[in-house]
Amino acid sequence: MFSVKDIVSICKGTLICGDTDIEINNFSIDTRKINPGDVFVGINSGNKYYLDAFNNGAMVAILDNEEEIKEKMGTIILVDDSTRALQELAKYKRSMYDIPVIGITGSVGKTSVKDMVTKVVGSSYNVLATLGNMNNEIGLPLTILGLKDHNAMVLEMGMDHMGEMHMLTSIAKPTIALITNIGTAHIGKLGSRENILKAKMEITDSMNNGPLIINNDNDMLRTVKYDNLITVGIDNDSDYMAHDIQDNIFSSNFYINDNYISIPVGTKAFIYNSLFAYAVGKKLGISDDKIINALEDFKLTPHRLELVKNKNYTIIDDTYNASLDSVNNSLSLLSKVKERKMFIFADILELGDYAKEIHKEVGKSVIDNKIDVLITVGENSLETHNVVYDAGIKAYHYKDNRELLKEIDDITDHGDMILVKGSNGMHLDEVVEHLKNV
Repeated sequence: MFSVKDIVSICKGTLICGDTDIEINNFSIDTRKINPGDVFVGINSGNKYYLDAFNNGAMVAILDNEEEIKEKMGTIILVDDSTRALQELAKYKRSMYDIPVIGITGSVGKTSVKDMVTKVVGSSYNVLATLGNMNNEIGLPLTILGLKDHNAMVLEMGMDHMGEMHMLTSIAKPTIALITNIGTAHIGKLGSRENILKAKMEITDSMNNGPLIINNDNDMLRTVKYDNLITVGIDNDSDYMAHDIQDNIFSSNFYINDNYISIPVGTKAFIYNSLFAYAVGKKLGISDDKIINALEDFKLTPHRLELVKNKNYTIIDDTYNASLDSVNNSLSLLSKVKERKMFIFADILELGDYAKEIHKEVGKSVIDNKIDVLITVGENSLETHNVVYDAGIKAYHYKDNRELLKEIDDITDHGDMILVKGSNGMHLDEVVEHLKNV
């Protein structure tokens, strides 16, 4: 718990008005989600809404724009930079806890791995975990500031430029770090997979040589040199390996070393996720039985390979986000079904100069996985459409969701298995909602 006096000191702020002895424990940046007694942190244009925050029950406001302070009410602290103040408070809160902190990064799969690791660690610990994808310079501090009676944290850590992971790890100070893979996400900003690896490896900067767990089947991660390295894999010799795999459509059974594992999702990616969760569990001394039971009881996050059925279709809702690696993984799942296979695909964003090349690669993957019908939405996915159409596969292209929704009922057939996937910013959840209600 912080007092106002603590906040002023930690953030090097100035008390504009109010009581220095007030004690608070919860922080929010959204006036619509304020609970009585919260601290409201005005980020960017959020400063102008501080009166709304007080009216909704906030007790303290941290602001960095003095010109927006039109009325003095409640307790107001003025700081140079509200985002930086949030980070300093989170760093201070983290320093108060001597607990396991698992930091997770990678080009794809961070949230799914986080969910599986949380399930395993939660079998023996009271875990605070990242909600959704709150994994950036604002979301991560807000998560850490939620620490109360927890005795472990599982944190998703994202970045899209050099130095960002260094900043996040200086706040979170992971005791165990995971790197899921090095793919092409954010390659438009970072320029190469080598630079992506370098940026991801910044997660170790504040770890004091704590354990780093990597996917040993990833070509870039196999080059990593680190003293306290733990490897997981399927194809390459690793500390924790999956073998005797029975990969079904919507479930997987396999062994990790000598332990039989069954999970309710059927892609190779989730076998890797299980390996990461298993390795973390073993590192924390959790029993094999607890680890195995936790993995068997795992539930998918909404919009991540979520199976939705109605009277007409079976829909695989994978609209949470997209990268080339995750698209390939989802298509490999779709390829196993016997029904007519339809893929609704929207642009992968943030690829820069690599956009055309990567969208063509998606087209090749559609062909390789023998998909029956392709529907693409957006500017760059036209490259995917052209590759598939030229191969003689039925393909349709639309510039936006509105155009697609006018015609989609004429394209789909009763009994179709429909995979829907694209970057979150393409809003394909709108298409899923339409299909669910047909």
